[in-house]
Amino acid sequence: MEETTTFHGLGHLFFTIFLYCFSSFIVAPAITDISMAALCPGKDECSLAIYLSGFQQVITGVGSLMMMPLMGSLSDKHGRKCLLTLPMTLHILPLATLAYSRGTTIFYIYYVLKTFTSIVCEGSVLCLALAYVADNVSEGRRASAFGILTGITSCAFVCATLCARFLSIATTFQVAAAIAILSTLYMRVFLPDSIRDNSLGVPSILSEKLSSPLLEDCPAHRNRIFRAIRSVREMASLMKSSVPLSQVAMVSFFSSLAEAGLHASSMYYLKAKFHFNKDQFADLMIIFGAAGSISQLLFMPILVPALKEERLLSIGLFFGCAHVPYMAAIFTFFSIFPQSCMRSIVSKQVESYEQGKAQGIISSICSLANVISPLAFSPLTDWFLSERAPFNFPGFSIMCAGFTMTIAFIQSLMIRATTPISDMGSP
Repeated sequence: MEETTTFHGLGHLFFTIFLYCFSSFIVAPAITDISMAALCPGKDECSLAIYLSGFQQVITGVGSLMMMPLMGSLSDKHGRKCLLTLPMTLHILPLATLAYSRGTTIFYIYYVLKTFTSIVCEGSVLCLALAYVADNVSEGRRASAFGILTGITSCAFVCATLCARFLSIATTFQVAAAIAILSTLYMRVFLPDSIRDNSLGVPSILSEKLSSPLLEDCPAHRNRIFRAIRSVREMASLMKSSVPLSQVAMVSFFSSLAEAGLHASSMYYLKAKFHFNKDQFADLMIIFGAAGSISQLLFMPILVPALKEERLLSIGLFFGCAHVPYMAAIFTFFSIFPQSCMRSIVSKQVESYEQGKAQGIISSICSLANVISPLAFSPLTDWFLSERAPFNFPGFSIMCAGFTMTIAFIQSLMIRATTPISDMGSP
């Protein structure tokens, strides 16, 4: 009976994440065109858009650096569902803004809303979802379960991008806002809460009677908040408690730095040099998303038992090194592995009642990389796309992202096989 309840809980979680990611990804192909039209009408190159995007990434990263461990720690105490409600609700606001209008003034309102809501939303939903999975899946099956969760996000990416390919920009944001509202309501109504009992170390599915609308089911005692904030300062000691955890943190930092650099550079590079529009961005994203979905849902459950997470992590980063600088999109079949592998390794280094905190720490490391990345890659992208470039190499920043991924690959080779913590309460 307990396994059936757990299965249904994970099913509701996966569908919630699918809807949430769909609402996020459907606007991705259009946002570059909207930014360029609002800030530099009629131009294919816009330094202001590049720097505003980088500034937003820095602010979001700094805020997320503090928020991720706090959100994860609070979810360990008060439940994943309770903490999921806040970022999923805030996520609706910027989408609704551009659903209303996309003029220059409205764009700046969207920009401010997106910047500050992303401090809470960026990464926190996935972080809490990973902790939910860790609550309800035994250690031996966690890597595959994390891979399925990542595969669900990739499926949402493909479906959303395919829809964006055939929708107008106005309709795209209207659909995104509606799906974001639906995902929040679905989560509140159907998702059973899951939290580890600190004394027993076993998952307990909380009664829906304890779940009042929005955040009313969250205790807000001041001393508990202060203890959660202190958990941010405990990040260093937690990482020192496990060598593999500190190694994964380093790999996560450099791989996230490379991915953020690629994202910051590639869209504006394609826009400036090949005049890409919304539909062409969508076509490219569909190819990568489809490859990632197939890889996570079909290949990873087969490869993890045979190769283990540490070796599969290195394989994924190796193909990531080759994939970043211009190589074929087929490498996405393998370069999608690292995130799931890293999260699985991390989940085995901490006790059952610290899953939210541990996942939050890795998310905060990724946020730190997102702070540093635009400081380096935004000026570099603008410089080599402009006439001021010291030599003709428009994709220089993309190549630098590839070198950064190579550092992560070399570090991943140092991670040794881990001995999982016994988790007798896992189903």
